[in-house]
Amino acid sequence: MNNLISISFALCSVLFLAGPAWASGHGGGSTLTDLTHTAMGYAAVAFFVCAYALVIFEEQLHLRKSKPVMFAAGVIWVLVAVAFHQLGKPEAAHDAIMHNILEYAELMLFLLAAMTYINSMEERNVFQALRAWLVNRGFSLRLVFWITGLLAFVISPIADNLTTALLMGAVVMAVGGDNTKFVALACINIVVGANAGGAFSPFGDITTLMVWQKGIVQFGEFFYLFIPSLVNWLIPAFIMNLAVGKLYPAPMKEEVFMKLGARRIIFLFLMTITTAVCFHNYLHLPPAAGMMFGLSYLGFFSYYIKKKEQRQLEYDNPLGIRPNGDKPATFDLFRKIARAEWDTLLFFYGVILCVGGLSQFGYLAMVSNQMYHGLGATYANALVGVLSAIVDNIPVMFAVLTMNPDMSMGQWLLVTLTAGVGGSMLSIGSAAGVGLMGTARGVYTFGAHLKWMPVIALGYAASIVCHLYVNSNLF
Repeated sequence: MNNLISISFALCSVLFLAGPAWASGHGGGSTLTDLTHTAMGYAAVAFFVCAYALVIFEEQLHLRKSKPVMFAAGVIWVLVAVAFHQLGKPEAAHDAIMHNILEYAELMLFLLAAMTYINSMEERNVFQALRAWLVNRGFSLRLVFWITGLLAFVISPIADNLTTALLMGAVVMAVGGDNTKFVALACINIVVGANAGGAFSPFGDITTLMVWQKGIVQFGEFFYLFIPSLVNWLIPAFIMNLAVGKLYPAPMKEEVFMKLGARRIIFLFLMTITTAVCFHNYLHLPPAAGMMFGLSYLGFFSYYIKKKEQRQLEYDNPLGIRPNGDKPATFDLFRKIARAEWDTLLFFYGVILCVGGLSQFGYLAMVSNQMYHGLGATYANALVGVLSAIVDNIPVMFAVLTMNPDMSMGQWLLVTLTAGVGGSMLSIGSAAGVGLMGTARGVYTFGAHLKWMPVIALGYAASIVCHLYVNSNLF
């Protein structure tokens, strides 16, 4: 696996450094002199490649992925500023980095609100109750395989694919027990289903969110990808389902009750999503502003929960202390905000500024020329999905958005589809796969997933063909 990753980075470096360069970059909307063959340009690429190599070896080094990319982003923009100063355009670097910071701010605020809601629902036992309900049904292993895959496909458009995969993975591990073959197959099915489900919704994946916030694809237009996404999941699921036995697991009894306000928080989350859509579609305001407005709904409701729980605790325990001397905890919104994936949010900062900095040297314009004008949009967009199975799909998609190639709506939807579902081909290609490898350690592995890669690749190819046929009027 490490050799494969090393080769991929070598190829990416060659792609960046080889071939003719364009004289204009698209990051920040500025027209630039060709800086692709300068010492500072080469240094910027070297820092980015080294930083991303450290990201890939995060598990071995125990170094959080945000740290190297934030460092590389700082160095790259120092190089950009020095290069522009030498060209007599010192203000151009300021304008360009402000453009990238604005893009990051919109993404971060949107995700911060969404993560807070997800953390709140988790603390109120929403996901645990769903898991317990599934475990207690006594379904056959084959039916559990289909139910968990379908739920992964259905839930991920609203919640993120990592949360969905971890929830469904907990179900299959509880039901499957020592049946490692079933657990591995069901985990693969969950990863494919979660990634496919996230591809047809602006909220399902970071890549779709970036495309929506850019205004390239409108909210309702993402649903053109529903049938291709369904095909992407169904074909591998049907073939893998044949390898799942019709065994029935031992009956289990697990009771989990949702805490006070759980259902109302689910409703407020749906209202927050509706608010973000209305802000974008009708008021022409950033979706992030709608999400932060929606977070205030939870803020007021958290005050109600906190007061009610405090009264209940005072009634049950007049002294207000536990045997160990601690006071019982009540619902606190700011604790939920603090539990957001800050490493991930800061990683996005590093990635966006790294890619934005490279675009100022002209590298993304060069790659755009080689991919989209050399291969053509359809083949280039299919290649984006293959790259996202090896390299994280977020920098790949942000690079495409920064290149901003001239494409039809059908092609923009195609690259949204491929970037979202391409990561399913390898277990390291998506957050859902990496997360499940951690929780189902030793059962769902890189090798176990790799054995079914041809079947997943068949679904990937079929989804592209399906999109080209079903949505042919968009091209």
